Amino acid sequence: MTETTGDLQDAEAEFDGPGLWRQRDFMLLWSGQTVSEMGSAVTQVALPLLAVVALGASTFQVGLLTAATTAAFALIALPAGALVDRRSKRSIMIVCNVLRLLIIGSVPLAAALGTVTMAQLYVVAVAAGACTVFFDVSYQSYVPSLIRADLQMDANGKLGTTQAFAELGGPSLGGGLVAAFGAAGAMTADAISYAVSVLSMSAIRTREEPPPARREGRTLRSQIAEGLGFVVRHKILRRVVACTGTANLFSGMTSALAMVFLIRVLHMRPALTGLIMAGSAIGGIAGGVFAGRLAKKIGSARIIWVSMLVFSAPQVVAAAAERGWGVLLFPLGWGISGFAAMVYNVAQLSYRQSVTPPELMGRMNAAVRWVVWGTLPFGGILGGVLGTLIGVRPALWLALVGTWAAGWFVFFSPLRHMRDVPARSVTR
Repeated sequence: MTETTGDLQDAEAEFDGPGLWRQRDFMLLWSGQTVSEMGSAVTQVALPLLAVVALGASTFQVGLLTAATTAAFALIALPAGALVDRRSKRSIMIVCNVLRLLIIGSVPLAAALGTVTMAQLYVVAVAAGACTVFFDVSYQSYVPSLIRADLQMDANGKLGTTQAFAELGGPSLGGGLVAAFGAAGAMTADAISYAVSVLSMSAIRTREEPPPARREGRTLRSQIAEGLGFVVRHKILRRVVACTGTANLFSGMTSALAMVFLIRVLHMRPALTGLIMAGSAIGGIAGGVFAGRLAKKIGSARIIWVSMLVFSAPQVVAAAAERGWGVLLFPLGWGISGFAAMVYNVAQLSYRQSVTPPELMGRMNAAVRWVVWGTLPFGGILGGVLGTLIGVRPALWLALVGTWAAGWFVFFSPLRHMRDVPARSVTR
């Protein structure tokens, strides 16, 4: 169903008002998630440090631990989407955070008892990762039911800003907590953050519409296929997924090459690389703050391809960085990349939420995430191979240009002829 012109004008008038700042339930969700994201960023630092420092883990073991944290996205994302569409999304998020509180909290408890092992850390990484899959799919699917359609872009921008802020400040906070309380003790902060998130979400008053009754004879496999089929058949959505997946492939290359480029090509001191790499998170925060305003000025549909082909184009200057003052080109390009990526992600997520029927929201988000996240590890491998074969700088040029070129998928789509996406319009 598509809103009338009058409805859209009324929505735009409301958008100019206080908006989300007076949306009590959204503010509860946002504040709880902000605390939780910071806690998770602490664990990303503390967990591998605990493995290396306290347990003497080898490089292979640390790599395996890192892989364990993301394995669940490849393994259970699709069935998670089907299961999320059958249940209350808020209830799933609360249960997931209670479980993550217990899972993460088991590490400092075991460390205090002197019983922590690598086997436990592997189990913690896999179990917490599985909860994260269900939480994230529910989270992206829950927001449209919590706010007015005209505030959707602004809401996604604020949530994206939280993620970027956690990426920027989380490692520093984690390092400080590790220094003060040890790696295991620092993970207590993450466990507490999940408790805060549970309390915040429990206080939300808005009630979701109950999920549609299950039809007889429909299996989990058929429901998964329905979600995938919706994404593949949708003439715009499939191009958005192709764009995001391709961009993530080259982004994985960039991530694999960046540190090597800074240290071995530009001969940067390791202590400075973290500051330089922070440019992406700073750009991401700015992108989250301004995404809604840019979409209003440029168009909520048009901004999707503009952010990829126009905003992200200057990011390639990062590969031109040289020693001396020329090194500043890297954080400049990195910051532009973070800004463009955040604006694009906010815009494409808002588009996906607008065109997907509520009963398919979980499966759509799971299918998209399964595809676009699946390209990241291949990008890392490709970056390592090309960096070895043709050199780090040429490979970095290729990765940055490839990320930009992914935008042509959405440019050569019906989005090019649209200014705005009608709010909550379900089209195929």
